[in-house]
Amino acid sequence: SVTAVNISQQQMEYAQEKCRGLPIDFVITDYRNVEKYNPNGIKFDKVASIGMCEHVGHRNYRDFIKIAHANLSESGLFLMHTIGKNRTVHFADPWIRKYIFPQGMLPSIKQVAGACENLFVVEDLHNFGADYDKTLMAWFDNFNRHWSQLKEKYGERFYRMWKYYLLSCAGGFRSRSIQLWQFVLSPQGKINGYRSIR
Repeated sequence: SVTAVNISQQQMEYAQEKCRGLPIDFVITDYRNVEKYNPNGIKFDKVASIGMCEHVGHRNYRDFIKIAHANLSESGLFLMHTIGKNRTVHFADPWIRKYIFPQGMLPSIKQVAGACENLFVVEDLHNFGADYDKTLMAWFDNFNRHWSQLKEKYGERFYRMWKYYLLSCAGGFRSRSIQLWQFVLSPQGKINGYRSIR
């Protein structure tokens, strides 16, 4: 069984449709409010965060990690999948922040590690960054191929912005100035270690 947490009504509606009949509890709330929906403090075997850390901001990294820790069983695993930067910054690209991801910011390994200190053992860290420009180029090709069906609704300005966003991000991954990390974390460290499947 799964509990899915998200603040996006549209994403949750899409997920509910795709997962109809599966044992999933969909909770539309900010991650900081999850304890309201778990008043008995039920612990989960696994917690996964996919593309979320980029949106919490550097002031909230520690609280974000604490919430994952508080909801995870002592023997559980926390998977955190996030885009990141090679160096620590406390600001985001102004254009992306204004037009694409308000309040978005990419963490560094130093920031993630600091937020995890005394809460989690880093069992595995995998960097998919070198492959991610291929994903972005596939997204752009798909977007470009179907633009004739979208242009009336979204307009030329959106096309230019989305093209710039997808291609500049692809360039960031291709040049290795941004990365895509997958952390596997455990509260106490796995006895005999964690075996990563690659």
